[in-house]
Amino acid sequence: MLGGESKERAIHSSKLLYLLLITSISLNLYSSSSSLLLFLLPFGSAPEPWWTNPTSIEAEAVAAVRCSGHGRAYVDGIYVGGVPVCECNTCYGSADCSELSPDCPADADSGDPMFLEPYWMREAASSAVVLAGWHRMSYRMNNDAAAISAELVKQIRRLHSAVGNAITDGRFILFGAGSTQLLNAAVHALSPDDPSSPPANVLASVPYYPVYEMGTTFFNDRENRWGGTTSTWANKSDSSAAGEFIEFVTSPNNPDGHLKQPVLNVSSVITDHAYFWPHFTEIPAPGDEDLMVFTLSKLSGHAGSRFGWALVKDKKVYDKMSKYIQLSMFSVSRDTQLRALKLIKVIVEGSKVGGKDIFEFGYSTMNDRWRRLNDVVSKSNRFSLQSLSPQFCTYFQTIRDPSPAYAWLKCEREEDKDCEAALKAEGIISRRGATYNTDDRYTRLSLIKTQDDFEQLLQHMVALVSKESGPQVI
Repeated sequence: MLGGESKERAIHSSKLLYLLLITSISLNLYSSSSSLLLFLLPFGSAPEPWWTNPTSIEAEAVAAVRCSGHGRAYVDGIYVGGVPVCECNTCYGSADCSELSPDCPADADSGDPMFLEPYWMREAASSAVVLAGWHRMSYRMNNDAAAISAELVKQIRRLHSAVGNAITDGRFILFGAGSTQLLNAAVHALSPDDPSSPPANVLASVPYYPVYEMGTTFFNDRENRWGGTTSTWANKSDSSAAGEFIEFVTSPNNPDGHLKQPVLNVSSVITDHAYFWPHFTEIPAPGDEDLMVFTLSKLSGHAGSRFGWALVKDKKVYDKMSKYIQLSMFSVSRDTQLRALKLIKVIVEGSKVGGKDIFEFGYSTMNDRWRRLNDVVSKSNRFSLQSLSPQFCTYFQTIRDPSPAYAWLKCEREEDKDCEAALKAEGIISRRGATYNTDDRYTRLSLIKTQDDFEQLLQHMVALVSKESGPQVI
């Protein structure tokens, strides 16, 4: 008699062999029908309607490789003997990712938004993209000098209208390779043109996303420099001699999830709305700032596609940002734009249908993770989390509980001066407070990775908190 797990593997193997058999038959039928169609169709006519079949069959065969639910096989992954190899989640190994490594640390460091992968697996058919070999080969689009898809611009406006998180009327839309490139382009565009002017001071409020400082310092432009924190300048009696200021405002903030407003009364503000979506935060009102930056990464979870967009009110600023993008990469890949278009269409249409809304799925997942982690930490005297309260959300039209992307954990004991090190000693990898220019008594825990990653984090936190008063059920 086969055990439960062995029986399940046997059934899965049989299904996979059946799929491969169907694949072989389909390819043979495709080959025969293609020859017939090529004979019947006149020279120069459209390709046969079944030209996508081999690609579809290949994609579905790879998707059928289950990897025990703890990994994934990919069409562009490694193949051994013609079979795709499973790429396992953190702490899992073996050919089918079925083995959990003992004493493996919980990795809660990166902001890799894999929590949305189950949604896209469910929406596999509606979100699939097939590219013809001749798709958008030119530098240009629409038979002119345009480098961006007009349809994608239209769908982005529809998206913000459906979600209610940004006003797009009277705004120019610009594409970039993720939000990072757009943030750098924005700093360049808002810096003074006059060579005789002092460089603009680029600022942010603590705790802030480290890329703001890293990017400004790395590019080391003559027109701008990293000026530190907003609190430093807010307390100065006279800062007019310092020149112009460019303030980064991250709302909701990375790492603590709070909605933010500018601190200084300056004309140049870059509002980073990467996480301003209903699965991470309440939407109190549409964003109406002069320069807003969004990213596909935190909207749909497709971080690897490297696609972001900016909503810009001022034409001069838009033109300077466009020039920056053009000289650094010419334009965003046509293939990336097509995938973004497909995904955003699915999101917009799904927002109208119960059970297909990515924001309902995402919020449910993130709220559950926050609630479970908060329940554990609330029993501790050693650790605490940021305070977030239920707020009314215009998208859901109700008061929603918190669902932040990250837990901003504080070590409360006097001896725990380095919270990141304290967690690491217990098998939890986090991101230290100094990374965000704040006290190392704080550290960031990512809640947006795979379900496996979160479960490992939670297990380690339960074990850590239990040590405070001996073993107990939490």
